[in-house]
Amino acid sequence: MAVCGAPAVRGLDRRAHSVMTATNKVTSDASMGVAIAGQKRLVIVGASGMVGGYALRYALDNSAVESVTSIGRKKLGISHPKLKEVLHQNFADCSDLADALLRQDAAVYCLGTYTGSVSDAELRAITADYTIEFARVFRNSSPNAAFSFLSGNGADQTGRSRLAFARYKGMAEKALLDAGFPRVYLFRPAYIYPVQPREEPNFSYRLMRALYPVFRLLFPNQVIRADDLGWAMVDVVLRQTQERQGLVFENREIRAMVKSQMPVRDGVRD
Repeated sequence: MAVCGAPAVRGLDRRAHSVMTATNKVTSDASMGVAIAGQKRLVIVGASGMVGGYALRYALDNSAVESVTSIGRKKLGISHPKLKEVLHQNFADCSDLADALLRQDAAVYCLGTYTGSVSDAELRAITADYTIEFARVFRNSSPNAAFSFLSGNGADQTGRSRLAFARYKGMAEKALLDAGFPRVYLFRPAYIYPVQPREEPNFSYRLMRALYPVFRLLFPNQVIRADDLGWAMVDVVLRQTQERQGLVFENREIRAMVKSQMPVRDGVRD
């Protein structure tokens, strides 16, 4: 582990959590302008990725954020007075991160991989095992912290889905809800639009990007912009609440969160 500093819902009860889709609860909270608490110390895992990168930018620019600890395998190549980078290679064992995770207020976990780009064993390790291991260490170091997790559309906590991605995301979700965090937010986006030009990982992603203008008109609740998703994952952990909760945000609810905050953002987005 290396540290790089920068100077200069369903009615499902799981233990103490109330797990629900967030259409009414969180969207109404956002539209009512729920007060943002004092400055927070955030951890972002996977900030070199598409969604994690936008989450990092929003957190660094937000006056409600005191500090951001970025955890990943490679340096981000940016400098900011709020940012501390922790390089960590082996996410199968996060024990060395215990000190870096002390006294944090929330984690925004965006580490993942593309379906079809790795073997099934690697997909399970990256999607479920790494998440569960990180959550174990983070919970021990910061037991009162919130956890915002980048899951996926169709995540299945029952393990019955025929899709490996859905089973492994569901496995991670279930473990997070059982871990004992006071607040867990599970984000289940459908197609994530990259916003910035990039090299797509495979043909299906290239096709979806080409069809995005049509999809956002005909099936708006099946798409979400990467920058909007990153914003939502950070914004939800900055909101002050004393309620213990586990909320599932499907794509429709993520879009509703974003639209409810448009007056304080950069204009209308689709």
